[in-house]
Amino acid sequence: MLEIVQDTIIDGIKILPFLFITYLLMEYIEHKMAEKSKTAIQKSGKLGPIIGSVLGIFPQCGFSVSATNLYAGRVITLGTLISVYLSTSDEMLPILISQSVEPMVIIKILGIKLIIGMLAGILIDFIYNLKFKKAPKDEIGHLCDEEQCHCDEEGIFKSALKHTIHIFAFILLITFIINMVVYIIGEDAIAHLLLNRPILGPIVSAVVGLIPNCAASVIITNMYLENVISFASLISGLLTGAGVGLAVLVKTNKNLKQNLMIIGLLYVIGVISGIIIQAIGI
Repeated sequence: MLEIVQDTIIDGIKILPFLFITYLLMEYIEHKMAEKSKTAIQKSGKLGPIIGSVLGIFPQCGFSVSATNLYAGRVITLGTLISVYLSTSDEMLPILISQSVEPMVIIKILGIKLIIGMLAGILIDFIYNLKFKKAPKDEIGHLCDEEQCHCDEEGIFKSALKHTIHIFAFILLITFIINMVVYIIGEDAIAHLLLNRPILGPIVSAVVGLIPNCAASVIITNMYLENVISFASLISGLLTGAGVGLAVLVKTNKNLKQNLMIIGLLYVIGVISGIIIQAIGI
């Protein structure tokens, strides 16, 4: 139990700086920038998936949380959010480096995640723009109303701090519950679901990746290093592994139908990518 609590606190502390900086930025955009400037940021989504994919590959859990909050405030586009989720590395990169995996293998994994994230994000934004033909509606103020933080009456620093504390507490709770579940079920039992299953492997691995916790990337990466799962299954699981970003999405974005669509998109892209990689023998 003590180890679970320690892991929960450590995972939360890693994300804390990203949370505060993100909310500080959102408060600044909402209260200090002119309407034209806010619109320009929202319309910059053409480059969003590219930038999001590049930033997502760095080994940290926090950026997917930041991207989720920015999306909930409609500062970034849906395509940018998906690109961040797909390219996010979480604990995968440190594990591969610590196990002295060949640099070309690491580059290949990161490159595949980067390319799939960019292409998927660009395609999603293209389809969205064809359907709606307008920039997403600014909803940063709506987030303030929902949490009743009286953002207009307080400085942006204090408002950002309140938002950060609310989401940080939520993340700690979710992380603790998931760590408990993983501990009770056991990593070996989860690994058994993925054991040497050619087509089923990517399907199940993508489900494991959806667990809103950094533990998912740890389990999937270790199973690959122990030759329990294939390279294709590894990619499927890592593509859907968005850390605690999905948990924060459910908390901050109140549109349940939209949240389910985002999770579904993430899962389908992960599974299809894994099956294609397996079929062509990468």
